[in-house]
Amino acid sequence: MARSRPTSADVAARAGVSRTTVSFVLNYRTDVQISDETRQRVFKAASELGYHPHAPARQLAGGRSHVLGLVLRQSAEQVAGDATLAETLRGIASAARAAGSRVMVEPLAPEGTYDRLLRSQHADGLIVSGPRLDDPSLAELVRDGFPIVLQGSMPGLDVPSVDVDNVAGTRGAVEHLVSLGHRRIACVTNARLTYTSARERLQGYREALEAAAIDFDPDLVAEGAFDSASGERATSELLKRTTFSAMLVASDVLALGAFGALREANRRVPDDVSIVGFDDIPLAAYFDPPLTTVRLPAFELGQAAGRALVDRIADRAVPQRTLLPTELIVRGSTAPPSSHRARRVS
Repeated sequence: MARSRPTSADVAARAGVSRTTVSFVLNYRTDVQISDETRQRVFKAASELGYHPHAPARQLAGGRSHVLGLVLRQSAEQVAGDATLAETLRGIASAARAAGSRVMVEPLAPEGTYDRLLRSQHADGLIVSGPRLDDPSLAELVRDGFPIVLQGSMPGLDVPSVDVDNVAGTRGAVEHLVSLGHRRIACVTNARLTYTSARERLQGYREALEAAAIDFDPDLVAEGAFDSASGERATSELLKRTTFSAMLVASDVLALGAFGALREANRRVPDDVSIVGFDDIPLAAYFDPPLTTVRLPAFELGQAAGRALVDRIADRAVPQRTLLPTELIVRGSTAPPSSHRARRVS
């Protein structure tokens, strides 16, 4: 005979509380005064019995789905190539589990819409990663008061955002190249400039040039599009139209493509061209040569965004802007330009 499934009544009997109390505790109701000791008794009883609330019933009882939505403003193919996503998602999931929720991931091409996720109550709130300047769904959801947190930034939009300091990160990367003696420094953006992260990373590049009294040359800038193939294309374009001794590639995944383009053109890294990436993906230390890059705290970024969304859903105060620091990791892909090395030898 099949073993019968435990019920909320079984949990209530074991914990010595009412079924209503069991419902309040297991639905994470914060509007009801229940002591921590009672909550722990209910959780312990449920764990011992192997009881899990029925999801639709839980949603009806609490008026929530207990789902945090993560919207990625990239195509499914681009998401598959995102080497920092796993750690970021792990951080979001950590924050969600602590609040009794789970995470739903929605990859969307730039033209996709996602407002139905909130309007149809599939999710209690959304983390929108990689926000775009041309995103009407985002502005409409914020205007209508839905819980939204940006993993990124959106100028002029009154919504909490959690991000790394993209401007400071790329500024420091270019300052490193300048300190080695480079003056002709190319830039490949991580994405089209409709993405705010791409604009911010380009801004850091420009600020570092200005501080070093190096004129900005638009011919030294090419746009990438998240994947390594776009990094290869952008680098090939740059090699055809201008000369440079160093590159800022604003994504390690794109830097892999840049390595390929330089190899195809018989340019050696760092002997002929130095490269600095951005993200410090796990493979960065195993490039040939190992990649100098800007490390972002991917897990902490996801965890901070998840916690901010949990607080927004619970109507708790959330900082308008949270910026996590980056760190420049110097490896073998950067060196002084060959002209400097030749002078030192002579």
